[in-house]
Amino acid sequence: MIAGEFDVVVVGAGNAGMCAALAARGEGARVLVLEAAPFDERGGNSRYTAGALRFVYNGVEDLLKLCDLSEAELATSDFGTYTQDKYYDDLGRLTDYRSNPDMAELLITKSQETLLWMRSQGIRFAPMYSRQAFKHEGKFVFWGGLALEAWGGGPGLVEGLFKAADERQIQVAYEAAGEKLIADDDGVHGLIARVEGKTTRIPAKAVVLACGGFEANSEMRTRYLGPGWDLAKVRGTRFNTGAGIRMALEIGAVPYGNWSGCHAVGWDYNSPEFGDLAVGDNFQKHSYPFAIMVNANGERFCDEGADFRNYTYAKYGRLILEQPHQFAWQIFDQQVVHLQRDEYRIRQVTKVTADTIEQLADKMAEYAPVDKARFLETVRGYNAAVRREIPYNPTVKDGRTTTGLAIDKTNWAMPIEKPPFEAYCTTCGVTFTFGGLRIDTDGRVLDTALKPIPGLYAAGELVGGLFYFNYPGGTGLVSGSVFGKIAGTSAASAALTP
Repeated sequence: MIAGEFDVVVVGAGNAGMCAALAARGEGARVLVLEAAPFDERGGNSRYTAGALRFVYNGVEDLLKLCDLSEAELATSDFGTYTQDKYYDDLGRLTDYRSNPDMAELLITKSQETLLWMRSQGIRFAPMYSRQAFKHEGKFVFWGGLALEAWGGGPGLVEGLFKAADERQIQVAYEAAGEKLIADDDGVHGLIARVEGKTTRIPAKAVVLACGGFEANSEMRTRYLGPGWDLAKVRGTRFNTGAGIRMALEIGAVPYGNWSGCHAVGWDYNSPEFGDLAVGDNFQKHSYPFAIMVNANGERFCDEGADFRNYTYAKYGRLILEQPHQFAWQIFDQQVVHLQRDEYRIRQVTKVTADTIEQLADKMAEYAPVDKARFLETVRGYNAAVRREIPYNPTVKDGRTTTGLAIDKTNWAMPIEKPPFEAYCTTCGVTFTFGGLRIDTDGRVLDTALKPIPGLYAAGELVGGLFYFNYPGGTGLVSGSVFGKIAGTSAASAALTP
């Protein structure tokens, strides 16, 4: 039941939407949030994440502004730094320097400031010891530009945001899906939504669209990402069907960004069609830099050690989808299994173990078979090509490579020779799509003449122009927070201006 009048309506109740709602409320606006999901599934894709946050920090002093660290943690941890220059370098390198410069600047320069604002709203953060640090020479060394996560991961972040919204009397309507914007020549004046099965007209002075990309819409995935993408699993919510993008395009918004691109990862072969909140993001399998990956032909198809997983995982899902029968096996031996992330130890995992590579291949055949002869040849050739004289160090790009292979592994090459051997079967899991709406630096949605549509704002996954081809891990939540805060602040300012 929706009660009252509203200045700002936010469509979508994930991290971006809730940050927009909190920012708008902070300016004094009366705010309504529409959540397409029922209460038990609220929070959008944010609830399915591990909660990693990529932001600028110049040393441990900046981290102490965001979280509490004990004397023991400070003494035994090397958090390093992540400067603005490094953030620009990573975002540029991974997107082939296509990222919109104005958006990139806002994301990077406002990243720490926005997390500090979130902390003022009651959101808590913690170091990522279990997923982003390896112990080396007596110290936990953080790597890949990531140090903190939301307390309790994605679920903890979502609960914190909803708690803050409740404390600030922000109304949230569940099973409330936006269907059509109310618009005329003067701009947007609210929207029509389907609320608990009933068509409902909701007037408002400003609307913020933050209801995700089109990753949960198999028709749109296939139309824009290309053939085969209907076969991908969806990592997160089943409610991100592109509705916000569609509504805006219908009133003249301009499409923008990498519409044929998406964030897609290695995902358990037997995972369900959509995300499972009981398992969360643990269907992912991201320790492949310390393994080799083979396809149904028994062949390696990528450089598993090209970079830290933070910089390759979001594009390797596409590579897996392109393989015969859309799967790949990750192969580990006992020299590296201690480096595996926690997701390798969940109950719902497609895993086989054997004392010989021959037996491993036979067991793999029970799930997703590979060409056994070629697989054995691949392992023998890989083992022979490892530069064993180069020291192995998982906390840096160690240059321990192979030589002479069709695809050499450039870091963390370890021969597969110490049993028992383990194999994990993965397919492609799509996280979010990169194409969407174009906004300006105030979060206003632009039309096809690149002019702001009065009363319409956007944030989160449905904003295009930031990510192309690939993605630095931990950027999604921070971009949602940064642009959500901007959109909510701008929407409230416009709505409250006489």
